[in-house]
Amino acid sequence: MAIQFSVAVRNARLDAIETAIGASPIMRIRTGAAPASCATADSGTVLATLDLPADWMAAAASGSKSMSGTWQDTSADASGTAGHFRIYDASGTTCHLQGTVTATGGGGDLQVDNVNFAVGQSFTVTSFTLTDGNA
Repeated sequence: MAIQFSVAVRNARLDAIETAIGASPIMRIRTGAAPASCATADSGTVLATLDLPADWMAAAASGSKSMSGTWQDTSADASGTAGHFRIYDASGTTCHLQGTVTATGGGGDLQVDNVNFAVGQSFTVTSFTLTDGNA
């Protein structure tokens, strides 16, 4: 049998992620597949750079943690198809989290209202949730 954690422990681990990354992190949405890990150099074209809210995630509950506030950009940096995102600390230099990007309902780690970005286009993140497994 695998190790099992209480919901309280799972929630604490999720809340620790937000604490470690810090307030007002920076998210960059890029073209192509995500690199192998956050330790790997950035790849793809930066389509958008978002300054996330100071309190960017809601408190963890039932082993999951969702975005807090509105995550949107009123002017995309470049044109292309969103493929992955990276979240950096407020300095914008250290990658702490990365994942896939899809359109709303597409099942990506981060979902946006439209993955086909055009320079100057406005877009909104519609879903972002972290889940702590029980093993």
